[in-house]
Amino acid sequence: MKILILNGSPTPNGNTAALAQAFKEGAESKGHEVTLLNVARKKVNGCLGCNYCHGHNSQCVQKDDMQEIYPYLMDTEMIVFASPIYYFTMSAQLQSVIQRFYAINHPPKAKYSALLLSSYSPDVYNGSIAQYKDMIGYMGITDKGIVVADNSTNKTPAKLAEAKTLGASL
Repeated sequence: MKILILNGSPTPNGNTAALAQAFKEGAESKGHEVTLLNVARKKVNGCLGCNYCHGHNSQCVQKDDMQEIYPYLMDTEMIVFASPIYYFTMSAQLQSVIQRFYAINHPPKAKYSALLLSSYSPDVYNGSIAQYKDMIGYMGITDKGIVVADNSTNKTPAKLAEAKTLGASL
């Protein structure tokens, strides 16, 4: 299966990156083809809501780094959303990418998804989890699991093993 991990953390070696890497290793151990994109390092603007895409074969009017991400979205069978929680929601960088799904409506081959979240505070995940569930419900994608880590569990062997096990369970 082709898996795309969208890492929305601007911290290259942070807690979210560790969860994403552990998931990747688990999935690859079962023979899956995994692409991990650090979308926080890309220049992706939010959706303009101009509807240009709806009259132009799903082509977005904006010519930014999202053009590099669209081909992966069009070919993936599973999307993993990985994000830090800074203030009760997924990172702005990942949100911009998610908003730009508008041009394609949803990845056409995607059947599955997972969510990886990290924060320094406990009990700040509900908003992101609700958005994720609503989003994949709309897209008709099946959730394969959610891993959350806070300051007491970030980068711990047990939490990284949880993410790796999720990846290996596919």
